Amino acid sequence: MRRRSALASRSLALIALLAGQTALAEDQPSGQSGPASPPAAALRGTPPGAQAQGWRLTVGIAPVLSPTWQGSKDMALSIFPDIRVNKGDTLFLSVRDGLGWNAINRDGWKAGPLVKIRFGRNERNGGSPFQIAGGSDALRGMGDVGVAGEAGGFVEKRFGPRMAWRTRAELRQGFGGHEGLVGDVQIARTGRSGRLLYSVGPRATFAGRDYVQTYFGVDEAQAQRTGLAVSRPDGGLVSYGLGGTLTRPLTRRSAVTALAGIDRLGGEPAGSALIRERGRRTQVSLGLAYGLQFGL
Repeated sequence: MRRRSALASRSLALIALLAGQTALAEDQPSGQSGPASPPAAALRGTPPGAQAQGWRLTVGIAPVLSPTWQGSKDMALSIFPDIRVNKGDTLFLSVRDGLGWNAINRDGWKAGPLVKIRFGRNERNGGSPFQIAGGSDALRGMGDVGVAGEAGGFVEKRFGPRMAWRTRAELRQGFGGHEGLVGDVQIARTGRSGRLLYSVGPRATFAGRDYVQTYFGVDEAQAQRTGLAVSRPDGGLVSYGLGGTLTRPLTRRSAVTALAGIDRLGGEPAGSALIRERGRRTQVSLGLAYGLQFGL
């Protein structure tokens, strides 16, 4: 694992913490979504797609049970603070969605620039700074991976009756902890059943060679320290799976959300000696989030 700039990593970490972000626990784990706060529509008591004006702050907390690092067979429990800021339906800031601007926002289309933070991975226990139980020693000898920023853009389209279907694609270039190209695609069906709001659908993550080798590769020095075989996985499909949330509004400003996901690593990451000998290809995560929204 080549050395990353310590200054860049510390700067990125500081930006994330000042923004009140959660960790994605290597990030939680790398390539998977962080804790989901209740949808703004649920907190406002308005139907999905309705637009609110002005600044909104959502403060929440989310215990999440997930693999300690992406590809890990060990599980860890983390309690994430979850802070989100929105300006109407134009600007948004959160660890799940990053910092973005809906530069295009009409006829069911949204598109614009996007920046995300991907927290680092440590070889001591692999976990996030919010980890309270569990851990993994499978990364000993692999070295740490620094915090990374990812800058790029997104495009989203809502369609169907009541705009119940949503497709979204993101493309981001990494800097800091990794320097690879990362892409996410997702399709979700959203709706309401009584007072419950739900969202469920498939998702997939693709990445370039630098990203895949940073998180799944084993170079010569790492092989000597760990006893693993040298592995140089190529870019391509990182993971694919299914994720969903179920939200129950408690008041007009608070709600509880249950979240679950199951993902499977793609062929290149899964073929690495790190995953074959110390990890697991199928990844499952479960969580519960509480959110309270304020007008600013």
